Amino acid sequence: MKQTTTISIYSIILDETIYPRKAIDHKRVAMFADNIRDGFTFDPIEVEPVPGRPGIYRILDGAHRWSAYKAMGITEIKAIIQNLDGTDPLLYAATKAIGPRQLTEEEARETARRAYNKNARLSSTDIGKAIGRARRTVDSYIADLRAVIQMDMDLKIFRMHRLGIPQERIAERLGHPQKTISNHLAILATLPKWLNTDLSKGFTVSQVAEKHSWTEPMVWSLALEGKEDIERFKEIGWRIRTWDHWEWNDCDRRFGDDWPGRIPAQMIAHILYYFSKQDNLVLDPMAGGGVTPDVCLALNRRCWSFDMMDRPETRPEIESHTWKLGKDTTPSWPVT
Repeated sequence: MKQTTTISIYSIILDETIYPRKAIDHKRVAMFADNIRDGFTFDPIEVEPVPGRPGIYRILDGAHRWSAYKAMGITEIKAIIQNLDGTDPLLYAATKAIGPRQLTEEEARETARRAYNKNARLSSTDIGKAIGRARRTVDSYIADLRAVIQMDMDLKIFRMHRLGIPQERIAERLGHPQKTISNHLAILATLPKWLNTDLSKGFTVSQVAEKHSWTEPMVWSLALEGKEDIERFKEIGWRIRTWDHWEWNDCDRRFGDDWPGRIPAQMIAHILYYFSKQDNLVLDPMAGGGVTPDVCLALNRRCWSFDMMDRPETRPEIESHTWKLGKDTTPSWPVT
């Protein structure tokens, strides 16, 4: 039995990100208010502490009762403070909404999609139990989201694999078992099929990248397969300069993100051209906006890149690492 505590009504908020209903039903609030006037007592509402906001709680169950208490000018109410211990608060709140007034079809669908968007590892069965719907129904709710998230993961795996990052590091980076990564790689050989078809029809790299939602460097890695470095430079539109005379007034915006201190992709390409060969391993300990791994994709070099800034969604190939320096320490490399 959870312990009931009396807390200030002003310390409680309605967090719409974990509220499964479309809106507060004001007729239901008025009904509760009338019952309170008549002396009825209700079960305590359920709340959980708001992350990062000490002394503030958000409602898990009892939003209409809470609203009625506020409308009546009551300043303190009984509540059960829950510790969900990793349980999704949105789905927990949805389980509480199955009682006398179930979630509407629209509310159930939206809750399922919000929960899956937040955590793609949730199964349709888990979501269905929370919102009171069958697994197949949940499947229909989230089919498009599942396809997008699946493709997003496939592209991350494909990109990292193409840069020569070992499977165990890909698995650790993406938070999946290595067996899952291995299984994906076995079927990813067909992933470039449609892009190669468009390239063979004369579509430009930028057109193919936009059509299939790939980055341009990834498409260049396909378009330039089998070509020597000189051919790659020509196709990309770079003129090879002598090894002792490099000067560029701008950055090639196709490679790397907009980033403080961004360096020209042309410069990285020349370093790779003169001082490495195709399939060599390149290490970039300060990858920043990702110019080096992007150029490595275009010039067929493997690349392990690291940076203090962690951007796993947009730059999964750039692993987070901080070199700590001190009198009694020496820099430790993230890989051996």
